[in-house]
Amino acid sequence: MEALATDFKIKEALQSLGVKDVNQGTSTGSDWFSEGDIIESYSPVDGKLIGAVKTTTKKDYDKVMEAATSAFKTWRTMPAPQRGEIVRQFGDKLREKKQALGKLVSYEMGKSFQEGLGEVQEMIDICDFAVGLSRQLHGLTMHSERPGHRMYEQYHPLGVVGIISAFNFPVAVWSWNTALAWVCGDVCVWKPSEKAPLCGIACQHIAAEVFKANNLPDGISCLINGDYRVGEMMTKDKRIPLISATGSTRMGKIVAQEVAGRLGKTLLELGGNNAIIVTPDADIKMTVIGAVFGAVGTCGQRCTSTRRLIIHESIYDKVKSAVVDAYKQLRIGNPLDENNHVGPLIDKEAVEMYNTALKKVVAEGGKIVVEGGVLEGEGYESGCYVKPAIAEAQPDFEIVQHETFAPVLYLLKYSGDVENAIDIQNNVAQGLSSAIMTNNLREAERFLSVAGSDCGIANVNIGTSGAEIGGAFGGEKETGGGRESGSDAWKIYMRRQTNTINYTTELPLAQGIKFDL
Repeated sequence: MEALATDFKIKEALQSLGVKDVNQGTSTGSDWFSEGDIIESYSPVDGKLIGAVKTTTKKDYDKVMEAATSAFKTWRTMPAPQRGEIVRQFGDKLREKKQALGKLVSYEMGKSFQEGLGEVQEMIDICDFAVGLSRQLHGLTMHSERPGHRMYEQYHPLGVVGIISAFNFPVAVWSWNTALAWVCGDVCVWKPSEKAPLCGIACQHIAAEVFKANNLPDGISCLINGDYRVGEMMTKDKRIPLISATGSTRMGKIVAQEVAGRLGKTLLELGGNNAIIVTPDADIKMTVIGAVFGAVGTCGQRCTSTRRLIIHESIYDKVKSAVVDAYKQLRIGNPLDENNHVGPLIDKEAVEMYNTALKKVVAEGGKIVVEGGVLEGEGYESGCYVKPAIAEAQPDFEIVQHETFAPVLYLLKYSGDVENAIDIQNNVAQGLSSAIMTNNLREAERFLSVAGSDCGIANVNIGTSGAEIGGAFGGEKETGGGRESGSDAWKIYMRRQTNTINYTTELPLAQGIKFDL
């Protein structure tokens, strides 16, 4: 592939990541194989073909699962701090390859180069977090009601963890799951998005390099590729006790039903319809920064992207004017050019959803205040570049109730006190991220109270987009209820066991039952 304007050569980047043959899309580590159909990865940046990957067949999948279940027997017996050392080495490899992997993420997915680097940094950060965690997988000790007895609980690894990730964060979300699962003693089978398969192949090569250097068996990190039919192999497989799935609410409901039918566990990170409440006591400059980045970052393709701006009527015109002026400064173009703010949507299907949303909001009675549209001409040959748009709307519009995975921001007006704004915010099916802009302590505390935001993430004076590794990430309602990354999210990757030890010469029975022999 020819160099882009940014002097980025995709072949050189892939080679520096250890990828010499992108054709094979199934791996147990050092072993690569595939017998399935071909899926082609086209860059939304310029529409060019990056590479073709063979998908995973049922035969390939069974080979992966055989390796994974075998490797688990070895990996689970390694002390957790030693597993943490392996994850530390993986994090160091990511540091070495950060530039190349960040560029690949940017080129294959379409997010800005800065965001691509930021995504790899998230991978590094979760590795650091997991290394510390490897010495803190603690249980509890409890007092027994029986004399001479001790009770405690401990956590053991689950086994094989299945990971299904989405295109918008093609590497970070996998690492959030994998780094924690690895230190917990689990092995992982990953199906990356079919829209960004090369990012998955690159990560698998990096992980395999670390495991091979430590003489560890294949199967601790496994990769499969394909569409929903490959994902179904995991969701239906009783050998996989936990499925972590990121994607749409529609997809999550299918996964949840399938896994629940075999009494497995799910960790779901699904859709968001995130809002920022702007009260009369808000700092307007901070509001504009938070709202604009939240709405247009990653071209509106984050699950935490800002979709709704709920503004008090007394400052509505002032805030609207400031946000509209800020949109005039946005630069749209090649995401590998760091002068640009907004890159392309992932593909033509996403462009169609964007166009449909703008038509629908007008049909329902809304007003477009920043015109959208698909960009054409030099630099926009892929057909995936669109203008971030703003529309005035009503909270009960059907299109406002749904998540449009594109840079469309809805301005909503509220009157009265902050309770009315919170009601508007909560009155959607999704519950991922939320924020309030205010310098009023009472409003901030009300927003964070039990009667406030119903989302998994609630922020004050920062936007909805982005999250720190140290906190658990996830949402409620149709967002799925899952939690990844920090806090005690590690517990989902383990099984809890309660233990009782009797160190006497007697065996007291429950409820005073006598059973003498």
